[in-house]
Amino acid sequence: MVSYSTQQQIEKTVEWLREKVKEAGANGLVVGISGGIDSAVAAFLIKRAFPQNSLGIILPCGSSVEDIEDGKEVAGACGIDTFTFDITSAHRLLVDKVLPDLEKETEIKEGHRRTAVANLKARLRMSTLYTIANSLNYLVVGTDNAAETITGYFTKYGDGGVDILPISNLTKRAVREWGRVLGVPEKIINRTPTAGLWEGQTDEGEMGTTYDAVDDYIEGKAVPAKDREIIERLHARSEHKRKLPPSPPAEWYR
Repeated sequence: MVSYSTQQQIEKTVEWLREKVKEAGANGLVVGISGGIDSAVAAFLIKRAFPQNSLGIILPCGSSVEDIEDGKEVAGACGIDTFTFDITSAHRLLVDKVLPDLEKETEIKEGHRRTAVANLKARLRMSTLYTIANSLNYLVVGTDNAAETITGYFTKYGDGGVDILPISNLTKRAVREWGRVLGVPEKIINRTPTAGLWEGQTDEGEMGTTYDAVDDYIEGKAVPAKDREIIERLHARSEHKRKLPPSPPAEWYR
């Protein structure tokens, strides 16, 4: 088995990005920049792969000022061309239109309501990215890492709705290491991971375990029983996210 250095892995991934764009007959790549380490690494990678044909899109949706400023810092650090589109009003319009009418007819549990409102943010961001990508004949780049992939910590048809996933084989700690090699600002590397779905939300708080535990699990290291149970439960519950939508057996219709 060949072992590559981090720099070699980065170079091979950059070349892989170029190959995927060529295979698709596309012109370049677009990524949503949140201000977190995962989207930062993705932005640096696509800028290397396509210096003139890469875009970073910042999509505030009821976001904190810190999230927006961190996204701009990432864009400035890697030199990628950037657009900012505030989709807060579009999100509010849909929430205010759909949920009140629905709640007149049926009861919605508060936890389910919060999830629906939060996931709508991710899905509106996905729709916006594809509107931009389709207009330019670009591919949409995903930012999920291996820990998020195995636990299903992404929104189906939201941040999970992408064309390619360049860092999905990297643990969270590997993403941070790539970030240091690529030149991501240390502030971004050390930022508390959050999807920014609601105030005070953090990835680890929502998952109920830590990225270190998930990374250890992926690497086959010893993991506390409580964390192992959570990781395996999240993996089983999210299996549908990693597959195409199911359909009845084809032989029924022959």
